[in-house]
Amino acid sequence: MIRKLLLWLLFLLLLGGCQDRIELEQQSYVITIGIDATDQKGIYALTYQFANPEVGYSASSSADEPPSEIVTVNGSDLLSATYFANSIVSKQITLDHTRVIVVSEEVARSDNFLRIIQSASRTPEIRRKVEIIVSKEKASDFITNNKPLMETRPHKYYQSMLSRAIQTGIIPKATIHQFFQITEGDADLFLGIYATTDQSDNKDDEMEEDQYIAGEIPQKGGPPTQFMGAAVFKEGKMIDILDGEETRIAQILNTTLDMDSFITTIPDPLMPEYNITYHYSQTEEPAIDIQYNKDKPTIIDVKVKFKAEIVAIPSLIDYTQKADDRRTLENAIVKRVKKKTEDLIEKSQKVYRSDPFYWSLFIRKHFKDIPSYEEADWQNNIYPNANINVEYEIDKLEFGKMINDTNLNEVRD
Repeated sequence: MIRKLLLWLLFLLLLGGCQDRIELEQQSYVITIGIDATDQKGIYALTYQFANPEVGYSASSSADEPPSEIVTVNGSDLLSATYFANSIVSKQITLDHTRVIVVSEEVARSDNFLRIIQSASRTPEIRRKVEIIVSKEKASDFITNNKPLMETRPHKYYQSMLSRAIQTGIIPKATIHQFFQITEGDADLFLGIYATTDQSDNKDDEMEEDQYIAGEIPQKGGPPTQFMGAAVFKEGKMIDILDGEETRIAQILNTTLDMDSFITTIPDPLMPEYNITYHYSQTEEPAIDIQYNKDKPTIIDVKVKFKAEIVAIPSLIDYTQKADDRRTLENAIVKRVKKKTEDLIEKSQKVYRSDPFYWSLFIRKHFKDIPSYEEADWQNNIYPNANINVEYEIDKLEFGKMINDTNLNEVRD
């Protein structure tokens, strides 16, 4: 009798396991969260973009049905505003599928950004791999104006757009996990993604391709949204913007990130009016050696080996056949990337007084415990006063599939 009773109780427990289940069609999936300031202290305007799961999947869905719904409410933090938004949205709001958090530059540069973003680390609903985007304009305007033409589904758009832009190095990988890890470490700079739909009227068409920031890229047609550059955060507050080229260099020198390859240009060393395009690829992470000195400046030596594949020579100079010209080109590539790196390091030491390369990881082994490391003060003492030497070496210089370019003199004889 007792055995049968226990068996029935076991069945009852199993049957009760689904009582809190919520069907998929009863939930609203938030893809994007936007954060803007309001006139009230401690109150923020939270914008939620909900995906319409039927668009792009259901054969019965209407062509006029919007791919997403956008709602803005006020709240003191992400979670309280989410529950308040449920008074407007009919289905239960879930944050499990959130892709990005868009923060207006106004909020990111304020002293209160860390206060509002803190709740994102506490709730298990928001995944730690959610990316942080800083928008030049209001976050609500960015979300509303971002209307891609090729991919209308918001979750697919952000997945494709961010993954590709991060691979090319024009924007950094900027997850919530990295933000809190670097900010709470209180030693390095965090780089967030910089984007905008508000394009500047003062665009410089003569700038090189990767020296722009979002909003400055000359374009005609297509969606207005631009992703380029990085928002620099120090101690949980935005302090500056890096352009696309500086963002790439910061990622090259950061061994915790995968900066494998990208395509960039340099002025042709023999005909500067033209640019040479090459494919930068890196098969091994930079070698970083730090010699810590308590009573004198620390010495940081960095060596970067990479492969350069020339993909376009508009000047049609035959660099493949002349060894001296080939060495000139190789030296020009190394000199260019070395100069840009030294400029960024100088800015980080003198202006930021902290590094965006996460080099503090390499000096911690010189200290016996955390208190002694914190007392040495990497951010305010060691790094700003360090002697830094960065050397680039081309491991292999290639010229693509063709050995020779078209001979202009023979074509126009």
